[in-house]
Amino acid sequence: MTDTITLRRPDDWHVHLRDGAMLEAVASFTAKQFGRAIVMPNLSPPVTSAASAAAYRDRIIAALPAGSDFTPLMTCYLTDDADADDIAAGHAAGIFTAAKLYPANATTNSAHGVTDVAHIMPVLERMQAIGMPLLVHGEVTDGDIDIFDREAVFIERVMKGLIAALPDLKIVFEHITTEQAVHFVDSCGPNVAATITPHHLHINRNAMFTGGMRPHAYCLPVAKREMHRLALRKAATSGSPKYFLGTDSAPHEIHAKESACGCAGIFNAPYALESYAVVFDEEGALDRLEGFASLHGPQFYGLPVNETMVSLERSGTAVPDAIESAGSKLVPFHAGAQLNWRFLSS
Repeated sequence: MTDTITLRRPDDWHVHLRDGAMLEAVASFTAKQFGRAIVMPNLSPPVTSAASAAAYRDRIIAALPAGSDFTPLMTCYLTDDADADDIAAGHAAGIFTAAKLYPANATTNSAHGVTDVAHIMPVLERMQAIGMPLLVHGEVTDGDIDIFDREAVFIERVMKGLIAALPDLKIVFEHITTEQAVHFVDSCGPNVAATITPHHLHINRNAMFTGGMRPHAYCLPVAKREMHRLALRKAATSGSPKYFLGTDSAPHEIHAKESACGCAGIFNAPYALESYAVVFDEEGALDRLEGFASLHGPQFYGLPVNETMVSLERSGTAVPDAIESAGSKLVPFHAGAQLNWRFLSS
């Protein structure tokens, strides 16, 4: 039995670091475990220009612990009137790593998102030409579509047509949640990949309702049926370079989660690697964890792998019921549970 895992320092290819006081509260947790992270741009107001992305990057760096070597990778929030020239210039200057497509009103702070992909085709064509990845929150938002079906419908209505129109565009289908998404990603060429969160590998939709309403298990996209969770675990641990780590850690204070209209998002950053390690251990795939966590993402983005190493050991990690940091109180994923892997070093 393997008791210690040593791997190249991983990266988080999808994280919400928020801003202001919440940024101060959560940035250190991601920086502790990861070398780099793709930072989501859905602030209020959203990050829609190279100048605002550069300013946000400066705020993230200022919020990091002294001596941190963590690198935030910035993204552009696409709107119906997105500026292709500014986005391309930001990418050329090393400010934008990728651009993010939020269907309007799909998730937290997405009211300014894209109402129809046709509106941003000139931007996407420019991105294809310069090799800039598109990150996709893949859900339709029509009120008549069941929330548990919105990812599958998005594949049929949007993703298939998008890839047919722009076959060379690099696309990351983010935080996939369904068997249909796994089949779709597997069917595409090497320019289409996907991130998978730790919570979608651990929980199915029952977690939101067991013994009452469980707001800390509510995220978007929502967790689905058990068959989908199993498909995600198979994909993540398969060794395929199409799948890589993206926590989608999305913190909200306790009062914002435990309310009459609770916010969507699971705060998994503090124990992210331990959470993934548990899954890979259960699936008999610890030898594939480094690929998923540390190698596949840089390969897809055309970036070098991290040179430093981290280790985890088979040992108890007691996850607290809540974490207080910089004046904020948050409930972490696995709150109150014991994980049988422990993060050692970075």
